Amino acid sequence: MTLPLALTLGEPAGVGSDLALVLWADRDARGVPPFLLVGDPKLLAERARILGLNVKLAESDAAQAASRFAASLPVLPVGISSTAAPGIADAMSAPLARAAIDRAVELVLAGQVAAVVTNPIAKSIMQKAGFAFPGHTEYLAHLAAIPGAKAPRPVMLIWCEELAVVPVTIHVPLAEVPRLLSADLIVETGRVVAGEMARRFGIARPRLAVCGLNPHAGEGGTLGREEETTIRPALERLKAEGIAVTGPYAADSLFHAEARIRYDVALGMYHDQVLAPIKTLAFERAVNVTLGLPFVRTSPDHGTAFDLAGTGRANPSSLLAALKLARRLAKAA
Repeated sequence: MTLPLALTLGEPAGVGSDLALVLWADRDARGVPPFLLVGDPKLLAERARILGLNVKLAESDAAQAASRFAASLPVLPVGISSTAAPGIADAMSAPLARAAIDRAVELVLAGQVAAVVTNPIAKSIMQKAGFAFPGHTEYLAHLAAIPGAKAPRPVMLIWCEELAVVPVTIHVPLAEVPRLLSADLIVETGRVVAGEMARRFGIARPRLAVCGLNPHAGEGGTLGREEETTIRPALERLKAEGIAVTGPYAADSLFHAEARIRYDVALGMYHDQVLAPIKTLAFERAVNVTLGLPFVRTSPDHGTAFDLAGTGRANPSSLLAALKLARRLAKAA
């Protein structure tokens, strides 16, 4: 039997449970790969009641999940309950969300599941409860670290069939980006992207297109010097390692259809520089993939959507894409 995917509950008051329930209920028509939902069965049962969904839940371990998936939604309890109502987090929301991530990573590192798919968490709620990480990406690298060894370098890839993008700096204030950018950071990111696109996505020699930081990629230094002092030197180092990289390009002309055929991944210097184009192009289909980990991790590329939780109006397309991509990448690993 093929190993199941581990799907975390995410923020208990958000749309994660809605999406998982809807996808299981329509599993055959949508071609949903078997998954084990890691979280709280009682919360899921209550959300199914609110949504009016007839979903049979079955407490399961990883070994049972794939065989049970056709007849019931397998759920692995993590020993923490939350009474969070849709859109309203409660005191146990953060501990439950974190415990689900921890357990899913334990399972994948033990070889009991094929990959981890994470539903969205509410970072502000998590951080108020002592979560000392900017988000999933950094926390997963922490969990994957071997004691005494350097933690893996996680890289955020946002992917859809038409476009793949990577922000070199991720969840940091825009004012901090110039200070945080370095040639070493760009080189490390480029190495991970090139290696993982070859290993996971099967692209023999991935083509990387790199954005400049400033408007018009600095306009020869008249609109900023970072392209000349930091980005170009980094690209020369990557080229010397045999990586197919070009740039720096003006970001405002890198994402139209004709430009996209010339590269496999676009690297931007900050979050919104590359996430805005892909979310405009494929908001309901884009998938967040963490590169650089010793396991496959994907996630829908949207937030907790508190306003949609419990309404039945949340669109499961991005979660479905994340599940299907996780299965595809796990098979390629």
